[in-house]
Amino acid sequence: MDQMIYFPNLGIELEHVGKSISIFGFPVAYYGIIIVTGMILALTFDYFEAKRLGENPDTFWDMGMIGIIFGVIGARLYYVIFAWDNYKDNLLSIFNLRQGGLAIYGGVIGGFLALYVFGRIKKLNFGQQLDVAAPCILIGQIMGRWGNFFNREAFGGYTDGLFAMQLPVSAVRQNEITQQMWDHLQTINGVDMIQVHPTFLYESLWNLGVLLIILLLRKRRKFKGQIFCMYLIGYGSGRAWIEGLRTDQLLLPGVGLPVSQLLSVVLVAVGIILMIFLWNREKKKEKAEAV
Repeated sequence: MDQMIYFPNLGIELEHVGKSISIFGFPVAYYGIIIVTGMILALTFDYFEAKRLGENPDTFWDMGMIGIIFGVIGARLYYVIFAWDNYKDNLLSIFNLRQGGLAIYGGVIGGFLALYVFGRIKKLNFGQQLDVAAPCILIGQIMGRWGNFFNREAFGGYTDGLFAMQLPVSAVRQNEITQQMWDHLQTINGVDMIQVHPTFLYESLWNLGVLLIILLLRKRRKFKGQIFCMYLIGYGSGRAWIEGLRTDQLLLPGVGLPVSQLLSVVLVAVGIILMIFLWNREKKKEKAEAV
């Protein structure tokens, strides 16, 4: 009975949305399938984008693989650190990724550091690396949010808007249910349902929009690093808004402020400052070459 997911204002009723599929008798989580699919799509784009830019596609494929590995490690570490109370009594659960628990910002930080070290070793232009990586990151983020859909997680507070989503109380973590959700609890066919913002959908669609803009503008790139700056500004802006809707925010210890929302604002600021810096540097370079 906890497999129901409804979008009442859209007239969509999904009665049997499981969290896993059985393959040869072994349960495989949809979350994992979606994450792996996102990785494959991102690596494929990475390969052909490097080829388009005249780079060695095999080198950039290796870069993508390393970025993904350290991105996953960073994503898990970030989540565990800021949700330590959920793991301190069972340390082995840290390694159980089937139930979710990957923080996107941790993945970006881990991947960023791995790309930097890889680029230094291979003597690659870091701006070029980041420009190739930006659309790949977005592809992974677009896909990854649908893993949250199957896991019934990363949702927002109560809403009766057009995209409102209804979930069984028994299918979600109780500490993520707000008083307002309890106040608007509905019983449908004998099942208690909460109604929430589908923030996974908001972020997936927002990232899709950012990706399309980047793909349209990447051939008009004025300097290396520009595409990555656009990613920082575009993604950070959307995440700052969407994070404010969520009920499972990771909070900064001792302060109580949402970590991801703060990082989103920082991301936008860094993107703008870096864009201005790189733009001015390119202009100076053009003037020097013209003399």
